Order: sequence, then C-alpha cells, then structure tokens
Amino acid sequence: MKLEKAAAQLEALGNPTRLQLYRTLVRAGEDGLAVGRIQEKLEIAASTLSHHLKRLVDTDLVTQERQATTLICRANYPGMQALVGYLVDECCADSRCGTAEKEVAA
Repeated sequence: MKLEKAAAQLEALGNPTRLQLYRTLVRAGEDGLAVGRIQEKLEIAASTLSHHLKRLVDTDLVTQERQATTLICRANYPGMQALVGYLVDECCADSRCGTAEKEVAA
C-alpha cells in the first residue's frame, strides 16, 4: 500500500461519523446493510449519510451494490486488511518490541 492511500483512508476514518459508519458496516459482515438501515441505526439525515458514504467509497473502504431499488453498502475487508497491515507490518523494525515494558516489569 502506498503512503498516500493509507493517509487518505486514515483521514476519512478520522471523522467520528464516518468512523461510526465504517464500524457499523464492519460489524454487519459480508451481507452489508441497506442505506436505509444504516440511516436508521445511526440516526442521521440521508444527505449527511450520503456525504460520508461517498468519502468512504472514494477511499476504497466501502463498496456499494445496487439490488433493484436498494443500495447495499459493505465494508471492503481486503482494503481494511491492507490498511491494518500497512500500519503493523513494520512494527518494531528499528527496535525491539516490548523492551520498555519488560524493563518496567522487572
């Protein structure tokens, strides 16, 4: 993953409403949720929801699928895993992990 993409995704998730929306979709699993159901769960205006969904879709964190007249939203799990992987792949690459905690415990 490129730094710019990770930064855009983290920026999108930096908004409390978008983070709550994203977590709601992650909890929903592969089935996702209809936009109307998301609106009910989060108790936000349709225009506000649309704005936040667009940002999550634009940053590849959420996918949408039209089923007849219903728009289904899903967390993009591979995208989420790529972002988390980007954050932790090089954990402690330049130092030893947990050294400070071990010294405090001793």
